[in-house]
Amino acid sequence: MFRNREDAGLQLAKRLQSLKLKDPLVLGIPRGGVVVAAVLARELGAELDVVLSRKLRAPYQPELAIGAIGEDGEIYLNSFAWEIPGVTEEYIRKEREHQIAEIERRTKLFRAAKPPAHAGGRSVIITDDGIATGSTMLAALHVLNAQKPQESILAVPVAPPDSLDRFRPLCNRLECLLAPSHFAAVGQFYDDFAQVEDDEVVRLLREFQTAHSARISSAHR
Repeated sequence: MFRNREDAGLQLAKRLQSLKLKDPLVLGIPRGGVVVAAVLARELGAELDVVLSRKLRAPYQPELAIGAIGEDGEIYLNSFAWEIPGVTEEYIRKEREHQIAEIERRTKLFRAAKPPAHAGGRSVIITDDGIATGSTMLAALHVLNAQKPQESILAVPVAPPDSLDRFRPLCNRLECLLAPSHFAAVGQFYDDFAQVEDDEVVRLLREFQTAHSARISSAHR
């Protein structure tokens, strides 16, 4: 169990602190994942940024992910997607348009606080506050790998074992603190799993961007 997302981030940082990282970058999936990512970035002396991906919701069951879409517009469907009542090509088209619009909204909001970081040739840690079906993380990893990092490290506080198996071929290293066989939802492993708002993500990005710019300026003096 974790007290909150900050506690989860601290525990993850302890797991990763012995790694030799090249120009490290930590990417968080908004919104809750950015809180975990901010703690990792602070503890590991890394740059903080976001990677935008959104789940594709099932008809009549919006909490169920039938897949996800990355900020590159690519769709990744779960194997069971076509078995869900109401899922048709037309439904997926409309859901894709809806989630693309939300990604564009968030891009405008978050990029006003921080320009996108370049992941190429760097050690990149990608995180969230937990993984359920894994669709959103799958899309995020594809977005990251297209940028050709030197190494990609998936680090999460909690995920079901079967979800983790999907990611091993897509990253160089995988770290997960808890992989319980009995898994209902990410929130069950947190004492405090309060919703994170856009304002908190913007605040964290601005705070780290200011600190990152100061470090670069100091290094060039």
